[in-house]
Amino acid sequence: MTDRVFNYCAGPSTLPLPVLEKAKAELLSWRGEGLSVMEMNHRGPLFSQILAEAKADFAKLLSIPDTHAILFMQGGATAQFAAVPMNLLGDKGKADYIVSGNFSKIAAAEAEKYCKVNIIASSADRDFTYIPKAEDLRPDPDAAYMHYCSNNTVFGTAFSYIPESGDVPLVADMSSEILSKPVPVSRYGLIYGGAQKNIGPAGVTFLILDKSLLGKAMDITPTQLNYSLTEEKDSLWNTPPTFSIYMLGLTLKWLIAEGGVEEMAKRKKERSRVIYDLIDNSSFYTPRAEVAARSDMNICFKTPSAELDQLFIKTARAKGLFNLHGHKVAGGLRASLYNAMTMEGTYALAEFMKEFERENV
Repeated sequence: MTDRVFNYCAGPSTLPLPVLEKAKAELLSWRGEGLSVMEMNHRGPLFSQILAEAKADFAKLLSIPDTHAILFMQGGATAQFAAVPMNLLGDKGKADYIVSGNFSKIAAAEAEKYCKVNIIASSADRDFTYIPKAEDLRPDPDAAYMHYCSNNTVFGTAFSYIPESGDVPLVADMSSEILSKPVPVSRYGLIYGGAQKNIGPAGVTFLILDKSLLGKAMDITPTQLNYSLTEEKDSLWNTPPTFSIYMLGLTLKWLIAEGGVEEMAKRKKERSRVIYDLIDNSSFYTPRAEVAARSDMNICFKTPSAELDQLFIKTARAKGLFNLHGHKVAGGLRASLYNAMTMEGTYALAEFMKEFERENV
């Protein structure tokens, strides 16, 4: 077997090795039942157990109250950019959006198809290198909801605070930082995201939804995107991404065994500190995000030239350090240090960065 590389991809991202090994061991026969998860009847007792355990473990990790439902859907966070307004607008025709990066910008543009969008703050004026300050937000008390993206994978920024929305439901796209730290779920009307960045493979979208927001879907809402129907049918309106949910479930069990979100919060700070300290003490590497807005999950930076950026990517790959290219919108370089990234992988990147600088100054 070829040695595994270190994968710094923003998504689909690296998975915990114990999770992959467990999936490998159970691939042909899940828990000795004689069939693979991929072959299971999604409405049968075996997959029902997998689904129930995944929801229970999710609830345990984030202390999700009974007021909130856990839903598994498809289409990624991108589908939710349309699903959110279609399900939450109710009789209101406007919603507040904080535009702090690429995906919140796309989410706001999608919502404009269904309602009036109030951009209550934006960091586009400085190319999304910072997060708008809490005191600069201008929320509308009559909005149906307030939406923001808590961690911006493209530009490497993250909110250090929870926006205050008053009586307006707060909605957060947490695709790239879910389960990396404790979250006061009761403060949110909806938390959603794609699993493929921090808690599993591509194919499944998670939602943590305040049940009081159910029953507001617009008539034009596709059945597949209807929250009330999804909740009523226990995320089984149609055939769900069974194997992706199974893998997500294994990842949740791994997180619990490793110490939960409190331990993940500690580890992410340790990982990011290694790389940011190196960048800050270098005249060769330049960070993209302002210090106060830096993401612990996605570190975006660059070398003195685009040509050196490409050489960095090529040379790193040859040494087993994969997917260090920046997003096509931002360019440059990016190291995604999600929950499954080890300190070994973090130090390997740091050593390579030092070596590359020495050879190219």
